[in-house]
Amino acid sequence: MTDTTTTKPASKSRTAKAKAAPAGVAFPDFEAFAMPKMEVPSMFREATEKGIENAREAYAKVKTAAEDATDLMEDTFETSRQGVVEFNHKAVDAAKTNADAAFTFIKDIMSAKSLAEAIELQSTFARQQFDALSTQTKEMQELATKLGTDVSAPVKEAMEKSFKDLKVN
Repeated sequence: MTDTTTTKPASKSRTAKAKAAPAGVAFPDFEAFAMPKMEVPSMFREATEKGIENAREAYAKVKTAAEDATDLMEDTFETSRQGVVEFNHKAVDAAKTNADAAFTFIKDIMSAKSLAEAIELQSTFARQQFDALSTQTKEMQELATKLGTDVSAPVKEAMEKSFKDLKVN
């Protein structure tokens, strides 16, 4: 005995239903999927509109805060850039002054007639360079302090403003 089962091919009506409707043919309205027409209560509508308005106000505040923060960062970076350029110019000027003094010293010591004169020139040069380096260090320190104050001032003002605004709200 042999059992043979035959399978029927899938019905064509099933596959025909799955195919998309031809272009230009509108789908029929099915009553089962129709949304009932109902009036939204006015309190719900008002609450929704108030929520939307609050969201818009919050967005405006965040946008303003972001723009202010961006402006603050730009100002801070520009101040930093200017300060660093000024600091670098001061450092290059100090290096040039020191190099010129060293070359002058070398020229003078090469023209010394005696050992005593060479020692005198070396002592004078060392004292002058110590004084010059002390002055240059003081100027660089003052410039660095000014730069730090100038860079931090806008940030400090912005922080004070935001804390003041928080206290008000």
